[in-house]
Amino acid sequence: MRESGNFSERVEIMNHRSYGKLGYEVSSLGLGCMRLPRIPDGKGGMTVDLEKAFELIRYAADHGINYFDTAFGYHNQTSESVLGEALEGRREQVKIATKQPFNVMKTQGDIRRNLENTLKKLRTDYIDVYLIHNIQAGTWEEIKRRKVFEEYEKFREEGLIKAIGFSYHGGYEVFSDVLKTYDWDMCQVQQNLLDVDKEVTEKGIALAGEKGTALVIMEPLRGGGLVHTPASVKEVYDGAPVKRSPAEWAFRHLLNYPQVSCILSGMTTLEQLKDNIELFSKPDAVPGCLTDGEKEVLARAKKAYESIVTVPCTGCEYCLPCPQGVNIPGVFSRYNDGNMFGAFDQPKRSYMFLGRSGADASHCVACGACEAKCPQHIKIIDQLKVAHKALEGWVE
Repeated sequence: MRESGNFSERVEIMNHRSYGKLGYEVSSLGLGCMRLPRIPDGKGGMTVDLEKAFELIRYAADHGINYFDTAFGYHNQTSESVLGEALEGRREQVKIATKQPFNVMKTQGDIRRNLENTLKKLRTDYIDVYLIHNIQAGTWEEIKRRKVFEEYEKFREEGLIKAIGFSYHGGYEVFSDVLKTYDWDMCQVQQNLLDVDKEVTEKGIALAGEKGTALVIMEPLRGGGLVHTPASVKEVYDGAPVKRSPAEWAFRHLLNYPQVSCILSGMTTLEQLKDNIELFSKPDAVPGCLTDGEKEVLARAKKAYESIVTVPCTGCEYCLPCPQGVNIPGVFSRYNDGNMFGAFDQPKRSYMFLGRSGADASHCVACGACEAKCPQHIKIIDQLKVAHKALEGWVE
């Protein structure tokens, strides 16, 4: 690859994929702007390291990545501004996707005002893909009642946005209903080798393909966790006939699906970015890249990861609702992820958001109602204390 700071002179080696029914192609690797490099802000919090973030974003644009994903709330509502400044002079060569969460659409007027503010932050006259952020089972009916789609359609008619999409974390049933209710241009879902039978699932991936909806993947490495290999997982990969890094194994699980348009990675360092560009530029990093034997390797790695889980919570939710609002399965899921990967940064960050919604373990009053209903007979009160201690302390 020839190094160049000039976009028009770069050597294009990145693999590209069709972006659903919209008729254009995007880089198979996209840059997610939720985990840009950060530094202390001097006030007890953290802020984006602009120098390193600009370097990261511009290097990506100059070396084959043409798809950038951000959102209204990322980095305390500054991610869009950082991306807009970094891409100035490169706007026509890239696709920008950003999202507006339903919880900031207090009135119909808010929907437009938020978009106008986002356009200013991104320093652009239009957004390539505008998403309703994080549709959930509890908000889906209200989104339909409020006719948010119709507001987005107005924006598209005015040329402020080019395509309409949604992002989603959750199971197949609600995803299927969302996807079938409206003629979406794209959808963005969580998927990785551990969530293949939990979140949207392979059935959901196939459904998106059938509808011609561009499918963008987030959390392909489970917040970076899948780059960590406990001894049992390392043994699986070391015994494989082909040698690959844990990240490459995880990415290839997703590259194998022909329905996938783009895989987002929240890269924080230039080294991570360069490694991933090289991986996604390999000639065989294409749909159908996994043999049956390699799929079996991934199945064994998944089983090895899952065997490490500390709290035997199955997520059945029999313990809910908690009288104090604690999301007991959500706490244990984050704690188990930290133990599974041997790394707690991402679980701590996710737990911070759980706390903001009043659902973390600090609200437990030890009433015992949950323990009486738990079919696994988990000592939930004690385990919540242990989990909270391990997960608290993330600084945004």
